[in-house]
Amino acid sequence: MSDSNSSKESIIRCGWCGSDPLYMKYHDEEWGKEVHDDEVLFEFLILESAQAGLSWITILKRRENYRKAFAEFDVRRVAAFTEEDVARLMQDEGIIRNRLKIEAAISNAKLFLKVQEEFGSFDRYLYSFMPEGKAIINEVGNLKDVPARTELSDTISRDMKKRGFKFFGTTICYAHMQATGMINDHLDNCSFKHTN
Repeated sequence: MSDSNSSKESIIRCGWCGSDPLYMKYHDEEWGKEVHDDEVLFEFLILESAQAGLSWITILKRRENYRKAFAEFDVRRVAAFTEEDVARLMQDEGIIRNRLKIEAAISNAKLFLKVQEEFGSFDRYLYSFMPEGKAIINEVGNLKDVPARTELSDTISRDMKKRGFKFFGTTICYAHMQATGMINDHLDNCSFKHTN
């Protein structure tokens, strides 16, 4: 057996990504990796809000459709969307056609800009909640040890709710934190735990 084959076989992933190539790619290249780019943080804000009540793979499969529908995730352009844009998006079969979620994405974009104005960046705002302003790498032995929410996600989502953000409860907030690497919940034996 060649070295390349044995190294492929020795790759260990967190069980939640299964064998779907799209899910594995997302797990290997994005999930749990620190992101400090506001554009990417806004993209995940839209995607995670759209996910509320659905599985993440459902949204992941529509990600490129969301990119087209929501102006390449350009926060200023999305914030300027009108009722005509809402009507257009309600006809777009490539995304989840839920009026409340679509309207929330536009409203959240406006609030995102306000946060940027207040803190200098959305990233700075989020990390103002983090202990010592740093990402957290959790020790996770088993998938069942990964929480759906924490006191930290409670605090952030509560503050965002106060600011008017919609579809960003504590569970969605925690998923956003995992996706953007504020929290690293890769299993301890996962090959991708320390690939930031």
